[in-house]
Amino acid sequence: MNNRQSIDKASLLAKANQLIQSHENYQSGMVANEVEEKAGVLVFKGEFFLDENGLPTPRTTIVFNIFKQLATELSKQYRLE
Repeated sequence: MNNRQSIDKASLLAKANQLIQSHENYQSGMVANEVEEKAGVLVFKGEFFLDENGLPTPRTTIVFNIFKQLATELSKQYRLE
């Protein structure tokens, strides 16, 4: 992880959203609108598609898995400035 490139939040979110939109499980409305770094891991946040009671839906699982994949892949390449 020492060879990671510094990147600002806006640029990282742009990259993340490109990856989200090109993901095979992408569904309309999936977007990362926030990112933070915790212990060297990039954590992406966005709409999780909960139901009216605040419970997970099938779309919740899909977006969670995509955000997890983003964290795994992008944390190897980047760190926030």
